Amino acid sequence: MSKKEQNNNNLNNNNNNGNNNNNFFNNNPLLIFVIFSIVTIFTFKAIFPEDQMNTGDGTSSGIQAFGQNSSKTIAYSDLKGLISTGKIEYVGIGNTQIKAVTKTGTGQVATYTARRVIPDDTLIPELEKNNIAYGGVNEENILADILFGWVLPIFIFFAIWMFIAKRMQKSMGGGSGGILGIGSSKKMINSEKPNVTFDDMAGNKEAKEEVQEIVDFLKSPDRYVRLGAQIPKGVLLVGPPGTGKTLLAKAVAGEANVEFLSVSGSAFIEMFVGVGASRVRDLFEQAKKVAPAIIFIDEIDAIGKSRASGGPMGGNDEREQTLNQLLAEMDGFSTEHAPVIVLAATNRPEVLDPALLRPGRFDRQVLVDKPDYEGRIEILNVHIKDVKLGKNVDLKEIAKMTAGLAGADLANIINEAALLAGRASKDQVDPSDFKEAVERQIAGLEKKSKRISPKERRIVAYHESGHALIAEITKGANKVNKVSIVPRGLAALGYTLNTPEENKYLMQKHELIAEVDVLLGGRAAEEVFIGEISTGAGNDLERATGIIKSMATIYGMSDIAGLMVLEKRSNQFLGGQTQKDFSDAMAKDLDDHTKNLLNERYQVVLQLLRDNSVSIEEMTAELLDIEVISGERVREIITKNGGKVFVDEDLHSDAIAETKEKTIIDELPNSSEETSENK
Repeated sequence: MSKKEQNNNNLNNNNNNGNNNNNFFNNNPLLIFVIFSIVTIFTFKAIFPEDQMNTGDGTSSGIQAFGQNSSKTIAYSDLKGLISTGKIEYVGIGNTQIKAVTKTGTGQVATYTARRVIPDDTLIPELEKNNIAYGGVNEENILADILFGWVLPIFIFFAIWMFIAKRMQKSMGGGSGGILGIGSSKKMINSEKPNVTFDDMAGNKEAKEEVQEIVDFLKSPDRYVRLGAQIPKGVLLVGPPGTGKTLLAKAVAGEANVEFLSVSGSAFIEMFVGVGASRVRDLFEQAKKVAPAIIFIDEIDAIGKSRASGGPMGGNDEREQTLNQLLAEMDGFSTEHAPVIVLAATNRPEVLDPALLRPGRFDRQVLVDKPDYEGRIEILNVHIKDVKLGKNVDLKEIAKMTAGLAGADLANIINEAALLAGRASKDQVDPSDFKEAVERQIAGLEKKSKRISPKERRIVAYHESGHALIAEITKGANKVNKVSIVPRGLAALGYTLNTPEENKYLMQKHELIAEVDVLLGGRAAEEVFIGEISTGAGNDLERATGIIKSMATIYGMSDIAGLMVLEKRSNQFLGGQTQKDFSDAMAKDLDDHTKNLLNERYQVVLQLLRDNSVSIEEMTAELLDIEVISGERVREIITKNGGKVFVDEDLHSDAIAETKEKTIIDELPNSSEETSENK
């Protein structure tokens, strides 16, 4: 018998066993118990009639001693009449009833039943007077006692026990729930076939190329199995928040047209130990039933943290059990027979357990990074499909203003621009709406209603003019896009918008120093042109101090530590956190270095502002007049007053290649001159 036939036979046997187990008796145990109880009661009643069951102290035994009887219900007065005439031979007295027995002429026994009238003190004397035997009657119903005293409590206990056992059985078998449903994962799993494709996922070409082979495998796995290739069991999507990791996972399922089972990592963690592991088993069982399928675990760092981080005691037992079960499940299923691919997303890959990242589990890590200039244009084109744009809207300009923003930020900017246009009752979205939306995303909501005194407006105007001028005349600084003294956000009374046209992945030393100079420009302008400093530079000084410390502790750009790394950075996708690792003596040297370098750059900035005082005064006056000036106007003012605007080289074009080529040509000796000289 072939292996395929054996598998079919096993499958048929399992189905038959399942059918046998799913009969009427197994599926309805409570109903069967009720029917059995009713049949038993009626059988008991038939075997033991009520009269026979009413046995007690001289009760039915005394009445039955007279032989076969016939019963009749009479009035209490009639019963007393029968007693006075002497026709009664025996009387049974109960709490509410009286039964009297007499013999008829045929030898049969007649039983008379009457409702007792209380109080009646003449009954017993009358019986003794007529020499009639009397006794007590047991009025208890043994059938009712059995029903309410035994059958009903047993039924309630059995029902509760069956309910708990059934729920626990489903939980242990990977079913729909444990006690109170806490072991179930069905309600936490979102199962669907997404309509999302790679066309809806723009700006991450490399990431889409990495997962393309997974789509091909799910569509035609035989092509890979025939060659002996093994498709990755798991793909880990890493990147900053809002870059489209979840969207990419949906696009993979949409392109392959397979089931997409998504669940959050936090859904596995409960207060009860073992629930998370049960839910992991349930998740993989569901995926195997609908294979080919994709399992997507969002924020997997909730359950996949390194087990070594908990110390010698092992950390959280529930989280570790869940992780161990996930590792076992990813090792236990075969993608050849049941094509199930596990996709996971996280923005904290450094905290994941090494066992989770080894080949055979999550074989591949795909970086879903923030989009570059071309990627931002593609993303904008995707999100503006349903937006009515004005004729003069240039997406390239929007892409230049949004360097460093993720795809979610770009989608929010487009939506915000449409809302602004709708609020103004426009028929289409204009460039001004997009510009305002970008500023809202970067600087915060504009607060025109916030009342500022003329004195404070003058301070803010000089402060922002200082930032703008230093940014334009300093090599390596980001160019000015807009200067405003209109309050925005929670605390900003004004702002200077410096937006690079392209993402920066590396920064040279002079660019960091230039950023420090720009940050110090506001405080320096207050000192030079107002003669007194204010609290408005608090955030600027904090950022400048942080840059100088990072230069010394992380990037090795100082003499106090040389190439030593004094701080280790983690959580790079979440803003970065640093861990200090240096002595107290080094800390003092670091503080002195930071203080001296800040003072040194501050003196340089002061001198630059004094040299360009005319430009500062003109910018300030214009800001106080119209509140907002553009970057082009800033550069125009500086140039008009004899200043020199530094034009930085374009690092993201062919200019560098052309410059290098020209330099090489200039350095090459003239071949004709060499020939003449050799002659």
